[in-house]
Amino acid sequence: MTSSTGNLLGPDHTADSPDRAILWAHSRRIPSMTALHVFTRDLRTHDNPGLLAAAPDVVPVFVADPAAERLHGSRNRQAHLVESVRDLDANLRALGASLVYRSGPWLDTVLDIASEADADEIHIARDVSGFAQRRLAALEERSPVPVVAHDSITVIPPDAVSPSTSGDFYQVFTPYHRKWLAEEWRPLAGQPDELSGHDVGSDDLPDPVDGGSSERVEGGETRARLDMDRWIPRSRRYGKVRDDLAADATSKLSAALHFGTISPLEVALRADEAGGEAFVRQIAWRDFYAQVLYHRPESSYEDYRGGDLAWNDDPDALEAWKQGMTGYPIVDAGMRQLRATGWMHNRARMIVASFLTKDLMIDWRLGARHFLDWLTDGDIANNQMGWQWVAGTGTDTNPTRIFNPTLQSERYDGAGDYIRRWVPELADVGDDEIHDPGPLTRSAAGYPLPIVDHHEAIRDFKEARGFG
Repeated sequence: MTSSTGNLLGPDHTADSPDRAILWAHSRRIPSMTALHVFTRDLRTHDNPGLLAAAPDVVPVFVADPAAERLHGSRNRQAHLVESVRDLDANLRALGASLVYRSGPWLDTVLDIASEADADEIHIARDVSGFAQRRLAALEERSPVPVVAHDSITVIPPDAVSPSTSGDFYQVFTPYHRKWLAEEWRPLAGQPDELSGHDVGSDDLPDPVDGGSSERVEGGETRARLDMDRWIPRSRRYGKVRDDLAADATSKLSAALHFGTISPLEVALRADEAGGEAFVRQIAWRDFYAQVLYHRPESSYEDYRGGDLAWNDDPDALEAWKQGMTGYPIVDAGMRQLRATGWMHNRARMIVASFLTKDLMIDWRLGARHFLDWLTDGDIANNQMGWQWVAGTGTDTNPTRIFNPTLQSERYDGAGDYIRRWVPELADVGDDEIHDPGPLTRSAAGYPLPIVDHHEAIRDFKEARGFG
Protein backbone atom coordinates (compact mmCIF):
# COMPACT_ATOMS: atom_id res chain seq x y z
CA MET A 1 0.00 0.00 0.00
CA THR A 2 1.09 3.55 -0.67
CA SER A 3 0.56 5.60 2.49
CA SER A 4 0.43 8.85 0.57
CA THR A 5 -0.74 9.45 -2.95
CA GLY A 6 2.28 11.62 -3.70
CA ASN A 7 2.87 12.07 -7.40
CA LEU A 8 0.40 9.29 -8.25
CA LEU A 9 -2.32 11.90 -8.41
CA GLY A 10 -0.23 14.63 -9.98
CA PRO A 11 -0.47 15.63 -13.63
CA ASP A 12 2.68 13.73 -14.52
CA HIS A 13 1.96 10.52 -12.63
CA THR A 14 1.56 8.44 -15.78
CA ALA A 15 4.98 9.39 -17.08
CA ASP A 16 6.67 9.14 -13.68
CA SER A 17 5.30 5.79 -12.54
CA PRO A 18 3.45 3.90 -15.25
CA ASP A 19 1.89 0.50 -14.78
CA ARG A 20 4.46 -1.91 -16.17
CA ALA A 21 1.83 -3.93 -18.04
CA ILE A 22 0.47 -0.80 -19.69
CA LEU A 23 3.96 0.42 -20.58
CA TRP A 24 4.71 -2.98 -22.13
CA ALA A 25 1.46 -2.93 -24.08
CA HIS A 26 2.24 0.49 -25.51
CA SER A 27 5.86 -0.36 -26.29
CA ARG A 28 4.90 -3.34 -28.43
CA ARG A 29 2.03 -1.61 -30.22
CA ILE A 30 2.62 -0.19 -33.66
CA PRO A 31 0.70 2.81 -35.01
CA SER A 32 -1.49 0.74 -37.29
CA MET A 33 -2.76 -1.54 -34.50
CA THR A 34 -6.38 -1.26 -33.47
CA ALA A 35 -7.68 -2.50 -30.14
CA LEU A 36 -11.09 -2.98 -28.65
CA HIS A 37 -11.71 -2.02 -25.06
CA VAL A 38 -14.87 -3.74 -23.88
CA PHE A 39 -16.39 -1.87 -20.95
CA THR A 40 -18.17 -3.93 -18.32
CA ARG A 41 -17.98 -2.70 -14.71
CA ASP A 42 -15.33 -0.09 -15.48
CA LEU A 43 -17.46 2.68 -16.98
CA ARG A 44 -14.87 5.44 -16.69
CA THR A 45 -12.02 7.12 -18.54
CA HIS A 46 -9.90 7.90 -15.44
CA ASP A 47 -7.68 5.15 -14.00
CA ASN A 48 -8.85 2.57 -16.50
CA PRO A 49 -5.82 0.39 -17.29
CA GLY A 50 -7.57 -1.44 -20.12
CA LEU A 51 -8.62 1.73 -21.90
CA LEU A 52 -5.17 3.26 -21.50
CA ALA A 53 -3.45 0.12 -22.79
CA ALA A 54 -5.73 0.05 -25.85
CA ALA A 55 -5.27 3.77 -26.59
CA PRO A 56 -4.96 5.70 -28.77
CA ASP A 57 -6.29 3.61 -31.68
CA VAL A 58 -9.16 2.11 -29.71
CA VAL A 59 -12.73 1.05 -30.37
CA PRO A 60 -14.56 1.55 -27.06
CA VAL A 61 -17.40 -0.97 -26.77
CA PHE A 62 -20.32 -1.63 -24.46
CA VAL A 63 -22.66 -4.57 -25.05
CA ALA A 64 -26.07 -4.60 -23.40
CA ASP A 65 -26.43 -8.31 -22.75
CA PRO A 66 -29.94 -9.64 -22.01
CA ALA A 67 -28.43 -12.56 -20.07
CA ALA A 68 -26.66 -10.19 -17.67
CA GLU A 69 -29.82 -8.14 -17.22
CA ARG A 70 -31.81 -11.25 -16.33
CA LEU A 71 -29.21 -12.33 -13.80
CA HIS A 72 -28.46 -9.06 -12.06
CA GLY A 73 -30.82 -6.42 -13.36
CA SER A 74 -33.13 -4.23 -11.31
CA ARG A 75 -34.95 -1.05 -12.25
CA ASN A 76 -32.60 1.07 -10.16
CA ARG A 77 -29.45 -0.53 -11.54
CA GLN A 78 -30.73 -0.42 -15.10
CA ALA A 79 -31.51 3.30 -14.79
CA HIS A 80 -28.11 3.97 -13.22
CA LEU A 81 -26.39 1.90 -15.91
CA VAL A 82 -28.05 3.83 -18.74
CA GLU A 83 -26.98 7.13 -17.21
CA SER A 84 -23.45 5.81 -16.78
CA VAL A 85 -23.22 4.57 -20.37
CA ARG A 86 -24.51 7.87 -21.77
CA ASP A 87 -22.04 9.82 -19.63
CA LEU A 88 -19.21 7.49 -20.70
CA ASP A 89 -20.00 8.19 -24.35
CA ALA A 90 -19.85 11.95 -23.71
CA ASN A 91 -16.50 11.63 -21.94
CA LEU A 92 -15.07 9.45 -24.70
CA ARG A 93 -16.25 11.93 -27.34
CA ALA A 94 -14.34 14.67 -25.52
CA LEU A 95 -11.23 12.54 -26.04
CA GLY A 96 -11.94 11.90 -29.74
CA ALA A 97 -13.87 8.61 -29.85
CA SER A 98 -17.50 7.61 -29.39
CA LEU A 99 -18.82 4.55 -27.62
CA VAL A 100 -19.89 1.63 -29.82
CA TYR A 101 -23.10 0.51 -28.12
CA ARG A 102 -24.74 -2.73 -29.17
CA SER A 103 -27.47 -4.93 -27.74
CA GLY A 104 -27.33 -8.70 -28.06
CA PRO A 105 -25.58 -11.85 -26.84
CA TRP A 106 -22.38 -10.56 -25.30
CA LEU A 107 -19.78 -12.93 -26.71
CA ASP A 108 -21.04 -13.01 -30.29
CA THR A 109 -21.51 -9.25 -30.32
CA VAL A 110 -18.00 -8.50 -29.04
CA LEU A 111 -16.48 -10.83 -31.63
CA ASP A 112 -18.59 -9.27 -34.39
CA ILE A 113 -17.38 -5.78 -33.49
CA ALA A 114 -13.77 -6.98 -33.29
CA SER A 115 -14.11 -8.41 -36.80
CA GLU A 116 -15.77 -5.27 -38.17
CA ALA A 117 -13.02 -3.09 -36.69
CA ASP A 118 -10.27 -5.48 -37.84
CA ALA A 119 -9.01 -5.35 -34.26
CA ASP A 120 -5.62 -6.74 -33.28
CA GLU A 121 -6.39 -7.03 -29.57
CA ILE A 122 -9.30 -7.04 -27.14
CA HIS A 123 -8.89 -5.42 -23.70
CA ILE A 124 -11.29 -5.99 -20.82
CA ALA A 125 -11.45 -5.66 -17.03
CA ARG A 126 -11.26 -8.94 -15.12
CA ASP A 127 -14.23 -9.51 -12.82
CA VAL A 128 -14.92 -11.98 -10.02
CA SER A 129 -18.40 -13.51 -10.31
CA GLY A 130 -18.88 -16.94 -11.84
CA PHE A 131 -20.83 -15.33 -14.68
CA ALA A 132 -18.01 -12.89 -15.43
CA GLN A 133 -15.32 -15.57 -15.20
CA ARG A 134 -17.16 -17.86 -17.61
CA ARG A 135 -17.73 -14.96 -19.99
CA LEU A 136 -14.03 -14.04 -20.06
CA ALA A 137 -12.97 -17.68 -20.50
CA ALA A 138 -15.33 -18.05 -23.47
CA LEU A 139 -13.98 -14.85 -25.03
CA GLU A 140 -10.38 -16.03 -24.62
CA GLU A 141 -11.25 -19.39 -26.15
CA ARG A 142 -13.11 -18.06 -29.21
CA SER A 143 -11.28 -14.83 -29.97
CA PRO A 144 -8.95 -15.00 -32.99
CA VAL A 145 -6.89 -12.13 -31.52
CA PRO A 146 -5.22 -11.79 -28.09
CA VAL A 147 -7.46 -10.95 -25.14
CA VAL A 148 -5.78 -8.86 -22.43
CA ALA A 149 -7.53 -8.85 -19.02
CA HIS A 150 -6.78 -5.99 -16.62
CA ASP A 151 -7.33 -5.74 -12.87
CA SER A 152 -9.29 -2.55 -12.26
CA ILE A 153 -12.47 -3.74 -10.52
CA THR A 154 -10.69 -4.01 -7.15
CA VAL A 155 -7.71 -2.32 -5.52
CA ILE A 156 -5.57 -5.45 -5.75
CA PRO A 157 -6.25 -8.47 -7.98
CA PRO A 158 -8.49 -11.14 -6.41
CA ASP A 159 -5.66 -13.66 -6.55
CA ALA A 160 -2.84 -11.30 -5.54
CA VAL A 161 -2.39 -12.57 -1.98
CA SER A 162 -2.86 -15.95 -0.36
CA PRO A 163 -2.15 -17.49 3.05
CA SER A 164 1.41 -18.73 3.52
CA THR A 165 0.28 -21.85 5.38
CA SER A 166 -2.63 -23.32 3.45
CA GLY A 167 -5.42 -22.51 1.08
CA ASP A 168 -5.66 -20.51 -2.12
CA PHE A 169 -7.35 -17.49 -0.59
CA TYR A 170 -8.16 -15.80 2.71
CA GLN A 171 -11.34 -16.83 4.49
CA VAL A 172 -10.83 -14.45 7.44
CA PHE A 173 -10.72 -10.69 6.94
CA THR A 174 -8.11 -9.60 9.52
CA PRO A 175 -5.12 -11.51 8.08
CA TYR A 176 -6.29 -10.63 4.58
CA HIS A 177 -6.38 -6.95 5.55
CA ARG A 178 -2.79 -7.11 6.81
CA LYS A 179 -1.62 -8.61 3.52
CA TRP A 180 -3.78 -6.16 1.57
CA LEU A 181 -2.11 -3.20 3.28
CA ALA A 182 1.36 -4.64 2.69
CA GLU A 183 0.73 -5.43 -0.98
CA GLU A 184 2.27 -3.10 -3.57
CA TRP A 185 -0.61 -1.37 -5.29
CA ARG A 186 -0.38 -0.57 -8.97
CA PRO A 187 0.09 3.12 -9.87
CA LEU A 188 -2.96 4.98 -11.12
CA ALA A 189 -3.47 4.81 -14.86
CA GLY A 190 -3.80 8.23 -16.46
CA GLN A 191 -6.72 9.28 -18.58
CA PRO A 192 -5.78 8.98 -22.28
CA ASP A 193 -4.82 12.33 -23.81
CA GLU A 194 -6.55 11.58 -27.08
CA LEU A 195 -8.37 8.71 -28.76
CA SER A 196 -8.80 7.93 -32.44
CA GLY A 197 -12.35 7.45 -33.64
CA HIS A 198 -13.44 4.50 -35.81
CA ASP A 199 -16.30 4.10 -38.23
CA VAL A 200 -17.87 1.07 -36.57
CA GLY A 201 -21.64 0.82 -36.50
CA SER A 202 -23.39 1.47 -33.22
CA ASP A 203 -26.95 1.19 -32.01
CA ASP A 204 -28.51 4.32 -30.61
CA LEU A 205 -27.68 4.88 -26.98
CA PRO A 206 -30.55 3.90 -24.70
CA ASP A 207 -32.94 6.61 -23.60
CA PRO A 208 -32.94 7.47 -19.90
CA VAL A 209 -35.25 5.21 -17.90
CA ASP A 210 -36.99 5.56 -14.59
CA GLY A 211 -35.65 3.69 -11.61
CA GLY A 212 -37.87 2.11 -9.03
CA SER A 213 -36.77 4.54 -6.32
CA SER A 214 -37.60 8.23 -6.36
CA GLU A 215 -34.38 9.25 -4.55
CA ARG A 216 -31.94 7.04 -6.47
CA VAL A 217 -28.40 8.36 -6.96
CA GLU A 218 -27.56 9.56 -10.48
CA GLY A 219 -25.18 7.45 -12.57
CA GLY A 220 -22.10 8.39 -14.57
CA GLU A 221 -18.43 9.16 -14.06
CA THR A 222 -19.01 12.93 -14.09
CA ARG A 223 -21.38 12.79 -11.11
CA ALA A 224 -19.35 10.09 -9.36
CA ARG A 225 -16.14 12.14 -9.45
CA LEU A 226 -17.94 15.14 -7.99
CA ASP A 227 -19.31 12.95 -5.20
CA MET A 228 -15.85 11.48 -4.59
CA ASP A 229 -14.29 14.94 -4.41
CA ARG A 230 -16.89 16.02 -1.84
CA TRP A 231 -16.44 12.89 0.24
CA ILE A 232 -12.66 12.57 0.48
CA PRO A 233 -12.11 15.49 2.93
CA ARG A 234 -14.87 14.05 5.13
CA SER A 235 -13.51 10.51 5.09
CA ARG A 236 -11.18 11.20 8.04
CA ARG A 237 -14.23 11.37 10.37
CA TYR A 238 -15.78 8.18 9.00
CA GLY A 239 -14.55 5.95 11.81
CA LYS A 240 -16.28 8.10 14.44
CA VAL A 241 -19.64 8.68 12.77
CA ARG A 242 -20.19 5.82 10.33
CA ASP A 243 -22.81 4.07 12.51
CA ASP A 244 -24.95 7.16 13.09
CA LEU A 245 -28.03 6.15 11.13
CA ALA A 246 -29.52 9.62 10.89
CA ALA A 247 -26.33 11.45 9.95
CA ASP A 248 -25.12 11.95 6.39
CA ALA A 249 -21.80 10.43 7.40
CA THR A 250 -21.09 7.72 4.81
CA SER A 251 -19.68 8.10 1.32
CA LYS A 252 -22.66 6.82 -0.70
CA LEU A 253 -20.10 5.89 -3.35
CA SER A 254 -21.13 2.23 -3.42
CA ALA A 255 -23.12 2.44 -6.67
CA ALA A 256 -20.27 4.28 -8.40
CA LEU A 257 -17.84 1.61 -7.19
CA HIS A 258 -20.15 -1.16 -8.35
CA PHE A 259 -20.42 0.22 -11.88
CA GLY A 260 -16.81 1.38 -11.94
CA THR A 261 -17.61 5.00 -12.68
CA ILE A 262 -14.90 5.72 -10.12
CA SER A 263 -11.80 3.67 -9.42
CA PRO A 264 -11.59 1.85 -6.06
CA LEU A 265 -7.83 2.35 -6.19
CA GLU A 266 -8.14 6.11 -6.61
CA VAL A 267 -10.72 6.28 -3.82
CA ALA A 268 -8.49 4.27 -1.47
CA LEU A 269 -5.37 6.29 -2.25
CA ARG A 270 -7.08 9.64 -1.83
CA ALA A 271 -8.90 8.62 1.35
CA ASP A 272 -5.68 7.29 2.83
CA GLU A 273 -3.93 10.57 2.09
CA ALA A 274 -6.83 12.44 3.74
CA GLY A 275 -6.55 10.39 6.93
CA GLY A 276 -9.55 8.17 6.26
CA GLU A 277 -8.02 4.88 7.36
CA ALA A 278 -11.32 3.52 8.69
CA PHE A 279 -12.95 4.17 5.32
CA VAL A 280 -10.03 2.58 3.46
CA ARG A 281 -10.65 -0.50 5.60
CA GLN A 282 -14.13 -0.69 4.06
CA ILE A 283 -12.56 -0.72 0.61
CA ALA A 284 -10.45 -3.64 1.84
CA TRP A 285 -13.64 -5.45 2.90
CA ARG A 286 -14.91 -4.98 -0.65
CA ASP A 287 -11.73 -6.56 -2.03
CA PHE A 288 -11.93 -9.35 0.56
CA TYR A 289 -15.39 -10.41 -0.52
CA ALA A 290 -14.36 -10.11 -4.18
CA GLN A 291 -11.52 -12.57 -3.67
CA VAL A 292 -13.84 -14.96 -1.81
CA LEU A 293 -16.32 -14.89 -4.70
CA TYR A 294 -13.52 -15.22 -7.26
CA HIS A 295 -12.35 -18.47 -5.64
CA ARG A 296 -15.78 -19.70 -4.56
CA PRO A 297 -18.29 -18.35 -7.13
CA GLU A 298 -20.96 -20.78 -5.95
CA SER A 299 -21.12 -18.86 -2.65
CA SER A 300 -23.33 -16.32 -4.40
CA TYR A 301 -26.20 -18.80 -4.05
CA GLU A 302 -24.95 -21.57 -1.72
CA ASP A 303 -24.13 -21.48 1.99
CA TYR A 304 -20.40 -20.88 2.31
CA ARG A 305 -20.41 -23.08 5.40
CA GLY A 306 -23.02 -24.94 7.44
CA GLY A 307 -25.22 -25.88 4.49
CA ASP A 308 -28.60 -27.63 4.54
CA LEU A 309 -29.96 -25.46 7.36
CA ALA A 310 -33.70 -25.50 7.97
CA TRP A 311 -35.45 -22.21 7.28
CA ASN A 312 -39.01 -21.07 7.92
CA ASP A 313 -41.46 -20.87 5.04
CA ASP A 314 -43.49 -17.81 6.03
CA PRO A 315 -44.59 -15.72 3.03
CA ASP A 316 -46.61 -13.30 5.17
CA ALA A 317 -43.67 -12.51 7.46
CA LEU A 318 -41.37 -12.15 4.46
CA GLU A 319 -43.77 -9.70 2.83
CA ALA A 320 -44.14 -7.69 6.04
CA TRP A 321 -40.33 -7.43 6.15
CA LYS A 322 -40.14 -6.37 2.50
CA GLN A 323 -42.79 -3.69 2.97
CA GLY A 324 -41.30 -2.32 6.20
CA MET A 325 -44.28 -3.35 8.30
CA THR A 326 -42.71 -5.65 10.91
CA GLY A 327 -43.64 -3.48 13.86
CA TYR A 328 -39.97 -2.88 14.68
CA PRO A 329 -39.38 0.79 13.80
CA ILE A 330 -35.67 0.53 13.03
CA VAL A 331 -36.20 -2.50 10.78
CA ASP A 332 -39.06 -0.84 8.96
CA ALA A 333 -37.10 2.40 8.54
CA GLY A 334 -34.28 0.52 6.82
CA MET A 335 -36.60 -1.38 4.51
CA ARG A 336 -38.46 1.77 3.51
CA GLN A 337 -35.19 3.64 2.92
CA LEU A 338 -34.23 0.84 0.54
CA ARG A 339 -37.37 1.27 -1.56
CA ALA A 340 -37.25 5.06 -1.57
CA THR A 341 -33.56 5.50 -2.39
CA GLY A 342 -32.21 2.24 -3.81
CA TRP A 343 -29.71 2.32 -0.96
CA MET A 344 -29.58 1.48 2.73
CA HIS A 345 -27.20 2.53 5.49
CA ASN A 346 -24.78 -0.31 6.25
CA ARG A 347 -25.74 -0.48 9.92
CA ALA A 348 -29.39 -0.80 8.89
CA ARG A 349 -28.46 -3.53 6.41
CA MET A 350 -27.05 -5.61 9.24
CA ILE A 351 -30.06 -4.98 11.47
CA VAL A 352 -32.68 -5.92 8.87
CA ALA A 353 -30.67 -8.95 7.72
CA SER A 354 -30.37 -10.23 11.28
CA PHE A 355 -34.09 -9.74 11.81
CA LEU A 356 -34.96 -11.78 8.71
CA THR A 357 -32.51 -14.62 9.30
CA LYS A 358 -32.57 -14.82 13.10
CA ASP A 359 -35.91 -13.43 14.36
CA LEU A 360 -37.95 -14.76 11.42
CA MET A 361 -35.49 -17.56 10.51
CA ILE A 362 -36.12 -16.98 6.80
CA ASP A 363 -33.49 -18.03 4.27
CA TRP A 364 -30.83 -15.36 3.66
CA ARG A 365 -31.14 -15.93 -0.10
CA LEU A 366 -34.66 -14.48 -0.09
CA GLY A 367 -33.39 -11.36 1.66
CA ALA A 368 -30.38 -11.07 -0.63
CA ARG A 369 -32.66 -11.38 -3.67
CA HIS A 370 -34.92 -8.61 -2.40
CA PHE A 371 -31.89 -6.38 -1.87
CA LEU A 372 -30.75 -7.05 -5.43
CA ASP A 373 -34.24 -6.17 -6.65
CA TRP A 374 -33.87 -2.66 -5.19
CA LEU A 375 -30.24 -1.76 -4.52
CA THR A 376 -28.57 0.50 -7.06
CA ASP A 377 -25.25 -0.74 -5.66
CA GLY A 378 -26.34 -4.38 -5.86
CA ASP A 379 -22.88 -5.94 -5.96
CA ILE A 380 -22.96 -9.74 -5.98
CA ALA A 381 -19.83 -10.19 -3.84
CA ASN A 382 -20.68 -7.56 -1.22
CA ASN A 383 -24.39 -8.34 -1.09
CA GLN A 384 -24.31 -12.12 -0.98
CA MET A 385 -21.30 -12.43 1.31
CA GLY A 386 -22.60 -9.65 3.57
CA TRP A 387 -25.87 -11.51 3.95
CA GLN A 388 -24.03 -14.73 4.75
CA TRP A 389 -21.92 -12.90 7.34
CA VAL A 390 -25.09 -11.91 9.19
CA ALA A 391 -26.88 -15.21 8.62
CA GLY A 392 -23.97 -17.16 10.08
CA THR A 393 -23.34 -19.18 6.92
CA GLY A 394 -20.42 -17.15 5.53
CA THR A 395 -16.69 -16.80 6.06
CA ASP A 396 -17.16 -15.53 9.60
CA THR A 397 -17.09 -18.11 12.40
CA ASN A 398 -19.83 -16.59 14.58
CA PRO A 399 -23.13 -18.21 13.54
CA THR A 400 -24.92 -16.88 16.62
CA ARG A 401 -24.33 -13.18 15.90
CA ILE A 402 -27.68 -11.51 16.65
CA PHE A 403 -28.71 -7.87 16.43
CA ASN A 404 -31.37 -6.88 18.94
CA PRO A 405 -33.36 -4.37 16.85
CA THR A 406 -34.51 -2.22 19.76
CA LEU A 407 -31.06 -1.99 21.36
CA GLN A 408 -29.50 -1.25 17.97
CA SER A 409 -32.07 1.48 17.45
CA GLU A 410 -31.37 3.09 20.80
CA ARG A 411 -27.62 2.93 20.23
CA TYR A 412 -27.38 4.13 16.63
CA ASP A 413 -30.51 6.28 16.25
CA GLY A 414 -30.73 7.65 19.76
CA ALA A 415 -32.89 10.67 18.92
CA GLY A 416 -35.08 8.62 16.55
CA ASP A 417 -34.46 10.91 13.58
CA TYR A 418 -33.80 8.04 11.19
CA ILE A 419 -37.02 6.32 12.22
CA ARG A 420 -39.07 9.50 11.97
CA ARG A 421 -37.81 10.19 8.45
CA TRP A 422 -38.56 6.77 7.01
CA VAL A 423 -41.55 5.75 9.13
CA PRO A 424 -43.53 9.00 8.93
CA GLU A 425 -46.52 7.65 10.84
CA LEU A 426 -44.24 7.71 13.90
CA ALA A 427 -43.01 11.27 13.28
CA ASP A 428 -44.87 12.67 16.30
CA VAL A 429 -44.01 9.87 18.72
CA GLY A 430 -41.94 11.02 21.68
CA ASP A 431 -38.35 10.07 22.38
CA ASP A 432 -39.43 7.77 25.18
CA GLU A 433 -41.41 5.54 22.80
CA ILE A 434 -39.88 6.02 19.36
CA HIS A 435 -37.80 2.82 19.47
CA ASP A 436 -40.66 0.61 20.72
CA PRO A 437 -44.05 2.36 20.77
CA GLY A 438 -46.72 1.08 23.10
CA PRO A 439 -49.92 -0.55 21.79
CA LEU A 440 -52.06 2.59 22.14
CA THR A 441 -49.45 4.74 20.39
CA ARG A 442 -49.22 2.21 17.57
CA SER A 443 -52.96 2.09 17.16
CA ALA A 444 -53.27 5.88 17.07
CA ALA A 445 -50.47 6.14 14.51
CA GLY A 446 -51.73 3.28 12.33
CA TYR A 447 -48.51 1.36 12.95
CA PRO A 448 -48.57 -2.43 13.44
CA LEU A 449 -47.70 -4.47 16.50
CA PRO A 450 -44.46 -6.49 16.27
CA ILE A 451 -44.96 -9.57 14.09
CA VAL A 452 -42.74 -11.57 16.49
CA ASP A 453 -41.43 -11.17 20.01
CA HIS A 454 -37.68 -10.74 19.63
CA HIS A 455 -36.69 -12.64 22.76
CA GLU A 456 -38.99 -15.58 22.04
CA ALA A 457 -37.90 -15.67 18.40
CA ILE A 458 -34.23 -15.76 19.31
CA ARG A 459 -34.85 -18.50 21.88
CA ASP A 460 -36.53 -20.55 19.13
CA PHE A 461 -33.69 -19.76 16.71
CA LYS A 462 -31.01 -20.96 19.12
CA GLU A 463 -32.97 -24.10 19.89
CA ALA A 464 -33.46 -24.85 16.20
CA ARG A 465 -29.77 -24.31 15.47
CA GLY A 466 -28.61 -26.30 18.49
CA PHE A 467 -27.16 -23.32 20.35
CA GLY A 468 -29.58 -23.40 23.25
